[in-house]
Formats: sequence, structure tokens, C-alpha cells
Amino acid sequence: MSHKVHPYAHRLSIIRDWRSRWFASDKKYRDFLRCDLTIREFLQKRLKGLYIAGIEIERGDKTLRVIIKTSRPGMIIGRSGEGAIKLKEEIQKTIQKLKLTEKYDLKLDIEEVRSPESNAAIVAQMVAEGLEKRMPFRRVMKQMIDKVMANRDVLGVRIVLGGRLGGSEMARREDLKKGRIPLQTLRADIDFVRYEAALPYGNIGIKVWIYKGDIFAKK
Repeated sequence: MSHKVHPYAHRLSIIRDWRSRWFASDKKYRDFLRCDLTIREFLQKRLKGLYIAGIEIERGDKTLRVIIKTSRPGMIIGRSGEGAIKLKEEIQKTIQKLKLTEKYDLKLDIEEVRSPESNAAIVAQMVAEGLEKRMPFRRVMKQMIDKVMANRDVLGVRIVLGGRLGGSEMARREDLKKGRIPLQTLRADIDFVRYEAALPYGNIGIKVWIYKGDIFAKK
């Protein structure tokens, strides 16, 4: 039997770092984890459609830093930073609802993703957008794969859709691949994400793998 491992988790401490960076004792660990999950869930709902590539969280003694990576930073920041200030207040209210014992100085950083087509999370959101607009799923997959492969960094891409494709009664799975995806090579820089497109007749699952070459240790 083969063992399927998440490509990100498989490469942790080799070429990847944790998305939540902090250290806690047994008592605080539960609160910190609950707080992190709540922040992530809130931001994914609140910033839907703004092409969020990833959310990272860092904690210090009295500081909490939330880093949002997006290809549309201007949409989040807003005019003269009004959007970012409002979002920061909303995050603080969400944390206060958890009734945690400790209070933190919240810092919000918004980073721009330079090449959105080479980021798996943004590509999955683009595919979901196309499906939600009722475009034919095969056309969406082909167009997206051509867009991704047009980037110089990208050496391979694979997109898998699963669910009631085309509104059919029976759920099925469609797979399209271009280039190569070496999942067992630990130094291979593979970006992977799972996402869902909400359609009237049920959700369609989306999986995206993007291979951007190998990462070697710097001398």
C-alpha cells in the first residue's frame, strides 16, 4: 500500500518552514492553536475572491503578527490604508470572542505575490471562479494549465477536479497534467493546495500541484 503525504508537510524543515511560527507550553498550546485556526478561517471567508496565496502567523512574548500573501494587495489595503485598519480591527474582535487570558499587540502585514500564475492557491481560486461562472470544466482546466506553463519558473503542473462535473448525476474525477511533478524528490519545490468551488448542484473539489524546479543548499 502506498502512503499519500501532503507535499508541503513532506518537505517541512528540508525546504519549507512552518506557516505558524511560535513556541508554547502545554497550557498555552491549546489557546494558541485555537486562535490561529480562528484567524485563518475568518480571513479565508472575509477575503474570498481576493486571491489569497497564504496566511502566516508569528508570535512573540506580547506580539501577534499576521502575514497575508496576496496578488491583490491594493484591494485589501484600500485608500490610504483604510481597508487594512478595518481588517485589523475585525481580526482583534474575532480574537476577543475567544476570551483568551493574554492580550497581544496585533501587527498586520500584507505582502504582494509577484507571479500569481505560479502559485497553487491562486491558481485553484481562478479555477473555482471559472467553474462558478458555469464555464465548461475542460476549457477551464486547459486554459489554466497553459497560463501556468507560460511562466519561466514552472516546470510542471497538474490539476484534478472531482465532483458532479458538468452537472452530471454521478460524481467523477478529471485529471490534466503538463510537464513533470516529482513528488518523491524532497528538494523539488512543489506547491500544492486543495480548494472547493461552490456550485448549485454540489461542491467540486480542486487539487493543484505546481513544480518550480529543485532547491539546493547555498554554499
